[in-house]
Amino acid sequence: MAKIMHVQTVLMVEDIDALKAKTGETNTKDALAKAVSHYLECEYTQVQNMWTTKLENVVKNRTKGIYQEEK
Repeated sequence: MAKIMHVQTVLMVEDIDALKAKTGETNTKDALAKAVSHYLECEYTQVQNMWTTKLENVVKNRTKGIYQEEK
């Protein structure tokens, strides 16, 4: 059986609205749950320099795509 904990925090309304838009959810509870789930599962959150690693992967993928188009 999963343990459930009720948590509260204070966030800016603009941040909650942006989170709802980004997650595609209409209510705060579902938007936060989806964001937390994504954060825990995302490979980039385990890396110390997550933005550097993500940008390196984007550049590598785009370079690979350009290289394949030239063939």
